[in-house]
Amino acid sequence: MRIRSILIPIALVTVLAVPVPSRAEDGYGKRFLDKAGHGVSNLLLGWSEIPKNMINISSDTNFLSGITWGLVRGVVHGVGRTVVGAGELISSPIPTNEYVTPAFVWDRLSEDTRYFGVHLPGEWTHFGPLDDGGLR
Repeated sequence: MRIRSILIPIALVTVLAVPVPSRAEDGYGKRFLDKAGHGVSNLLLGWSEIPKNMINISSDTNFLSGITWGLVRGVVHGVGRTVVGAGELISSPIPTNEYVTPAFVWDRLSEDTRYFGVHLPGEWTHFGPLDDGGLR
């Protein structure tokens, strides 16, 4: 019984993780799965904005700014990414544009997180070397 309770979730995750080819390149199913995937990853990994922002600010300015201002900005972006992830997961059946850029926290790590295409002034928005400043 104990082994069965462990194997069933593992089998379920394995089956759901296998990509399913679709006939339509950007069909409803693909957009739904992409948005649900963004929501799950942002909901679970929003906390990783803290070290990301601390590293980015430390490399842009200095170590002291990175551990102070980077911590504050990382907490704000971490909470924001987690809340947006929950919103994306809940609204995944409704096709919309991306809520957060970059879509995953590990994409374009040197680039700051932006929500709903808003570019905040000053220290809140820094574009990385792979970003042109627009939503993708």
